[in-house]
Amino acid sequence: MDEPLSNLDAKLRVQMRSEIAQVQHDLNVTTIYVTHDQTEAMTMGDRVAVMKAGVLQALGDPQHLYDNPANIFVAGFIGSPPMNMAVGRVVREDGDGLAVKLGSATIRLHPSVEQERPGLAGYVARDMARDVAVGIRSEDMEDARLVRDAPAGTRLRATVGQVEALGAQIVVHFEVDAPKVVTEDTKALEKDAHTEDVPVAHTGTRFVAAFAPRSRVRIGDEVEVVVDAERMHFFDPGTGVAIRG
Repeated sequence: MDEPLSNLDAKLRVQMRSEIAQVQHDLNVTTIYVTHDQTEAMTMGDRVAVMKAGVLQALGDPQHLYDNPANIFVAGFIGSPPMNMAVGRVVREDGDGLAVKLGSATIRLHPSVEQERPGLAGYVARDMARDVAVGIRSEDMEDARLVRDAPAGTRLRATVGQVEALGAQIVVHFEVDAPKVVTEDTKALEKDAHTEDVPVAHTGTRFVAAFAPRSRVRIGDEVEVVVDAERMHFFDPGTGVAIRG
């Protein structure tokens, strides 16, 4: 099937996704489904192959690809809204714990992060600091006023630039004063989304967070954003590959 739902309106597309999946299940026949819509891939695929310019980037269970993106391209392609990404630097704080500097903010990493990603230790700033691409999904950030006992050093301070109330969540746009990640992968993602020619009016990096609907943030508010320091992602900006072992 080659993008069979591309010409349908949004409501019919959702209905047809369910019906095609049910027919495929009933027939028990292997089906190759080609799509640019990552929502279709995530909801319909038992296994998902992510391609870029004809080259296989990742293959596996859709939830695994979402939770463990192999590189910057997969991280930016799988997920809606796309993973937030900015340039940061890994440092070792007192007590040997790791932290990541994102502009003026410093976020302490949970000890499990270093255990699961031992390769991060090689990026700790010494004589010559090495940049890393830091990825944070929108659902892994929350309005600090709604989080009790948030660990110290897990907050970003920002000014709300835009708010979208979706009922089940509030989508909040704000800017982080850290450089934007610019690689061949990010350029390919912008081209795929047709945003490569959109003028940029900000100097930092635009982030998008999904707050609980109880949040009452408004455009122009100064807000503290709590980051889930266990669920951050890190990539080598030179190769684009996820930093793990």
